[in-house]
Parts: sequence; structure tokens; C-alpha cells
Amino acid sequence: MAKEYPALKSVPGFSWLGINLGIKDETPDFGVIASDCKCSAAGVFTRNNIQGAPVIIGREHIQDGQLQAIVVNSKIANVATGQSGIEDAKNMCRWTASSLGIAPEQVLPSSTGVIGKRLPIGKIQAGCESIPENLGSSTGHIESFARAIMTTDTNPKWGCESIGNATLLGIAKGAGMIEPDMATMLSYFVTDASLSHDLLQKMLHRVVNKSFNRISIDTDTSTSDTVIVLANGLAGEEDTEKFEEAFTRIAVNLAKDIVRDGEGSKKLIELTVSGAESQQMALQIAKSIINSPLVKTAIHGADPNWGRFVMAVGKVFKYPVLLDELSIRFGSESQGMTVNVHNLESGSVNLDTISKYLQNNEIQLKVIVGKGGFAETVWGCDLTKEYIEINSFYTT
Repeated sequence: MAKEYPALKSVPGFSWLGINLGIKDETPDFGVIASDCKCSAAGVFTRNNIQGAPVIIGREHIQDGQLQAIVVNSKIANVATGQSGIEDAKNMCRWTASSLGIAPEQVLPSSTGVIGKRLPIGKIQAGCESIPENLGSSTGHIESFARAIMTTDTNPKWGCESIGNATLLGIAKGAGMIEPDMATMLSYFVTDASLSHDLLQKMLHRVVNKSFNRISIDTDTSTSDTVIVLANGLAGEEDTEKFEEAFTRIAVNLAKDIVRDGEGSKKLIELTVSGAESQQMALQIAKSIINSPLVKTAIHGADPNWGRFVMAVGKVFKYPVLLDELSIRFGSESQGMTVNVHNLESGSVNLDTISKYLQNNEIQLKVIVGKGGFAETVWGCDLTKEYIEINSFYTT
């Protein structure tokens, strides 16, 4: 069955392109977002100590809170390429700016793909020079951009909503090297709402912490992670509370789409940890469970090995949990099966029921760790043989 994608809607004042430059193969590998006017801009970037050249230049260009364009290539990340890589990222901005008639500092560069390889800079220059003839504002142009930023993704990812007279559109890529701390993969949001840089930056941090910072595929933090939002203001001001609610919904859905598309993954896992004494306790325990290879493989094989959850809770040394207060529920509130010391002793746990539930493509789990008032929800995926196959031969 063909995958159904969310409806796409153009955002007034923004143009797009996605084309193939032959960086690696014949799939799209070069994309641009351009606004008709300067935009309020906000961003968060990877906290990996080794950062790609585009992240370094991007941080510089967004410092004054304004951008007018984003230029992206896939297949090669431009990371660990020294001063030459820095110059390549700057040249991407210069050539894009020249084609659009704007200042280079108004362009943010991004690259994603293999680390440690130089960009084919001649092909990149040709792509930048072809921008005027390829830009367009149709939904087809938007989809082409979404496909151009993909690497091991199996499908493009986008979401959009209307807020009053304004439109908000988000596009993301990501399938591996995903366990972020401040940002994730490549994610771009554009809107014609009028929002100041300061408001947008604070809002972006809150949204990212509820969405992209709550997912994990393989515990590896990318060197290129970037989330950017541009607001050109053409639709005027809108209710900021409603805008943030829509922003959060789109970001959460994109985050879940990224997990669904995790390299080799078959199952989406939604895990809530509740009863914690603090938010940090809930989050650390949730991350310990969702990142555990033993938990992920058990879920992949529909193995009702609930002891692996006990292990993952117990290895968070900073926050000890009493076994008598620990419960693990597989499934929804109304239909799930709960495992704890008490119902194990009474013989009311049916492991076959748990195994049958774990055969679903989307798994809901709840782990209660005490009687505190704090909870966190995170999303992850199973660990499969396909993940190993994809990453064993990534550059060959």
C-alpha cells in the first residue's frame, strides 16, 4: 500500500527547489528555501563537540536573528573537513546569495550525509547558479525540497497547519544518528506569521524540548543537527499561544515520523514514565529504557521479557526505584497488561498476551516508578538486523 502523506500547503512569500546535482547518485541532493523578504529567524543546533562546517557558519549567520534563505545539500555532511570545509560552506552562502540578490549573511547553509568527505564544490556552485530557474512556490516544489534533503530516509516528512490568516509548514529529515540534545537532524519551519526573533527563539526551545529532544533511534548525536524557523510576517500577527500549540503539534508529528522511519525500524514505541520525584528523574529513566538495545530487540521480536525494563530502570543509579513501586504496562490504560511484583505473585500476568501486543507496529508503554507527580513521554523504535546492514556498508 502506498504511503499516505499529510496535505501540503504553500506559505506566501516562500519559494523552494529540490534538484539532483549528482553528488552521489541520481536522487535529489540539493535544496533551497528562499523568502521574498527578510525573516525573523531562530535556530537550535547540535551539541556534539565536533560540529560540521555548515553548523559553524550557520550559527554565525543567525546571530542577528534574521535570515532570508537556506541552502542544503545531502549525501555529504561537510564535517571534519578543516578550513577547506569552512570555505565550502561560506561559498555555498555566497553563491546562493548572488543568485537571490541578497547578502551572504542572510543565507544559512546545511549539509547532511557522510562525514569526512569534501563536497564536490563545482557541482554545488552549478546548483547555486541554477537557483533562479528552478525556484517555485508550488506544493510540488516543496515536496522536491523535502526529498532533496533525505539520506537514508525512506520517505519525505512534512506537516502544516493554518493559524488564523497564517500558515506554518515544517519539513524534516532523519533516520539514523538520532539521540539529540538541543536539536535534531535537519528540520526547517517557515511561516508568514509576524513573530519577533526573541519570541521565536524562546518558543523554538520549548517546542524542540517537547518533540525532537524526546526521540531516540540509536543514541548517537549527529554532528550536523539543525532546527531553523523563519517568519516573514506577511500575514501579520496571530495569537502566539495558538501558534505555539500548532508548532508543537507539527514538531511532535515530525519527530514521530522520524522514529517510524528509523534505519531498519519496524515499530514505533511511545513510552511514558510517571510517578517520578522530578522531571529529570522521569526523563533519565525514560531515556535509559528507550535507548536499551535489550529492550529494543525484545520489542522487535515481540519477546515479553519485562525483566529488561526492570534492568533499564535500575541502571539509572542517580534515581533508585523501589521494586514494590515499579509497574510496567504494555498497552493502553483500558486494555493493557500491567506487570509488577504484586500481580506476578498472584499469577495474574499473561506473558502470551504481552507477546501478542508487542507484535503491533505501534507500541504504547507506561512505566510507573513511584508516587511522585512528574512524568515524561519519549519516542523510540525497535532495533533490527536491517539497522546493522544499513550501517555496516554506509560508505561502500
